[in-house]
Amino acid sequence: MNRALRTAASGMYAQQLNLEVISNNMANVNTTSFKKNRAEFEDLMYQEIAANPKNRTLPGVIENPAAEIQVGTGVKPSSTQKIFAQGDLTHTGHKLDIAIYGDGFFQLRRPDGKFVYTRDGSFKLSADGTIVSSNGNVLEPGFTIPDNAIDIKVSSDGVLSVVDTDGNTVDLGTIELAKFVNPGGLKAIGNNQYLETEESGVPFLGQPNTEDFGELQQGYLESSNVDIVQEMVNMITAQRAYEINSKAVKTVDDMMQIANSLKR
Repeated sequence: MNRALRTAASGMYAQQLNLEVISNNMANVNTTSFKKNRAEFEDLMYQEIAANPKNRTLPGVIENPAAEIQVGTGVKPSSTQKIFAQGDLTHTGHKLDIAIYGDGFFQLRRPDGKFVYTRDGSFKLSADGTIVSSNGNVLEPGFTIPDNAIDIKVSSDGVLSVVDTDGNTVDLGTIELAKFVNPGGLKAIGNNQYLETEESGVPFLGQPNTEDFGELQQGYLESSNVDIVQEMVNMITAQRAYEINSKAVKTVDDMMQIANSLKR
């Protein structure tokens, strides 16, 4: 009976965590370039028990492996997986809003010199004209917009140029994108940013719209890839699973009360 209680309790805990993941997805339905998470679970170790416990105590009885029954001990959360499916592109018209359509991440340099990666292309200008993210990280490989620029252009293959007051077009460089063998292994650190990990592998850089890298769309932002209807369905499923496991706990408790009342 205690095994059944622990097993049902592990199911309740798993669905509670599942609901927390679903809630975070729904909360970020309007977050730029947000990628939804999926909770993943594994079954726990199995115990082998005798089909007829009395046979173990009978003298001269040879143990029969076929008489052993495997009984599971529940479920455990194993990981949360980022789903890097493409989100819809939303037109903003802002010159420094840049969306990635396809694979790849923008590479940002933090003040400490370390790199982080993002799909959020809502860039801004710092006080000295450097293109930075909303929290001040520099877009690699580093671009400074001159004071006499009256227009900024970004091509689909990442070439960034400006038009000066004389009407001349000046190329400032090319925005590079980073790709990972396993993007699902990236570590989310908030602010729409990710860190490289051993599971993700090291990044390799390339020009947009070439060699399977996504193309850039100026004046657009990538929306969250959360499907609110699907998340509602997942939430109801998690609620029902939690409810069923709680009923299992109550059923075990009732059975224990019946067993305890037999001696009266």
